[in-house]
Amino acid sequence: MSDSDDISKLDHVDMTVRELMTEMKDTSEVIVDLAYACLMYNSQSMAEKVRELEKEMDDLKFAVRYKVLLATRTRDDAKQMAGLLEVASAADKISDAASDMVDLLRFPVEKRPFISKILQEADEKIRMMRVRPESDMVGNTIEKLGIEAQTGCKVIAIKNRHGWTYDPDDNMKIRSGDDIIVRGTDEGADLLQEYARGQKPYEFPEVTGEYEAEQEAEEDSIEEEQLTEELRGEEGDDQ
Repeated sequence: MSDSDDISKLDHVDMTVRELMTEMKDTSEVIVDLAYACLMYNSQSMAEKVRELEKEMDDLKFAVRYKVLLATRTRDDAKQMAGLLEVASAADKISDAASDMVDLLRFPVEKRPFISKILQEADEKIRMMRVRPESDMVGNTIEKLGIEAQTGCKVIAIKNRHGWTYDPDDNMKIRSGDDIIVRGTDEGADLLQEYARGQKPYEFPEVTGEYEAEQEAEEDSIEEEQLTEELRGEEGDDQ
């Protein structure tokens, strides 16, 4: 980024340092997962997303430096802020390494067999599975399913008829035919695959608190609309 760029137009300039650091942490996790997944499944589209996220990390690092410089007034401030800069730099190096990893796609699969061997030895694996029509997951959001809580698997990406969605939001619905890429243990991934195939009834997490209240309010609204329609129908019959 050049000195002539307008700082006020930065995408992340309005974020706090804490928010920026959290965003860098989350992005670094996603970018590494996608880098491994793109090598496993030989996906150029995932590689492009990795490179896109790597550029975003550069912007985030710049925003952190900008905020830190503005906040530094004394030597004590400088000592405290130095740690933040080191963390930001480390996260950026992780994203750079992930971007370098996807460059391996230039080589044929047979010339990079070590990738699958490395991933097989990892505690957490990258797995892809397809959701079948008979699965209880169909029509439910990631939040309602509580996939990570129920299986220990983190949803990295979802592919449907519209294409890939990377690091999907919790409110994204799972549809029949979706391809889901997750990171998790063999045990958790095997369980999720059984759910996705409809081989086992999905064990939904208990719904409590605010989410339960929202669900009840939505159900009450639907019932009220149905009752209104019925009353209108009865009035029409009377006439």
